[in-house]
Amino acid sequence: MSASGQSASPGGAEGPVRPARTAAVIPAAGRGVRLGPGAPKALRPLSGTPMLIHAVRAMARSRSVVLVVVVAPPDGADEVRRLLDAYPLTGTTEVVVVPGGETRQESVRRGLAAVPEDITTVLVHDAARPLVPVDTVDAVVTAVREGAPAVVPALPLADTVKQVEPRTGERAGEPEPVVGTPERALLRAVQTPQGFDRATLVAAHEKIALEGEGATDDAGMVERLGVEVVVVPGHEEAFKVTRPLDLVLAEAVLARRRATDGF
Repeated sequence: MSASGQSASPGGAEGPVRPARTAAVIPAAGRGVRLGPGAPKALRPLSGTPMLIHAVRAMARSRSVVLVVVVAPPDGADEVRRLLDAYPLTGTTEVVVVPGGETRQESVRRGLAAVPEDITTVLVHDAARPLVPVDTVDAVVTAVREGAPAVVPALPLADTVKQVEPRTGERAGEPEPVVGTPERALLRAVQTPQGFDRATLVAAHEKIALEGEGATDDAGMVERLGVEVVVVPGHEEAFKVTRPLDLVLAEAVLARRRATDGF
């Protein structure tokens, strides 16, 4: 590879480099019990549109993203496909749907398996973070393309954090003793999309086998390989919609966007 980023041909002439292509995998197979009974969290409406649709649109707004792979509940792929067809994208980004597994880790692995071989960068994004701005998506993609094998957007913590000794079993619900106070300046609250060099993410899913609910953080799997993960600035609007109060905040963000920029 030449210093200019062009591939040198045998005769010394320089030929074009294969363009870098990015895909986003959105695991949306969870039930979202903390939002209460009803439809899976990803299908809950936000300003009349399912959160999943907002999340897909957030990825597709990045001109780097050519493919979005939505990982549906194991028995809900047809329903999710019909939903996506009802809210078609206006650009050229392709959207495919695959059935998920019993854990998030298995669902991401199935989504990754649906990504074509010519994709060089893979994003993994929570469907429950429907309002991530395109600038944050682009910052993650850029960091990967500039050589970082794994990138996460994150924010400094606003609150002091305490490490405690959990009370379980018969003592569950009792006051928990504090055993440490981590230095807040060294901590970050991680968001998505997390971005990866494709080979790095594939290796993590091939080599890291976790029991129980599996991995809830793909960057954590990469860390276990001994590969460096770097942080880029996140955004306050990339929060996770987990509880009813988060829905209220998300509606307020969308209302502000509609009023200010016709979002």
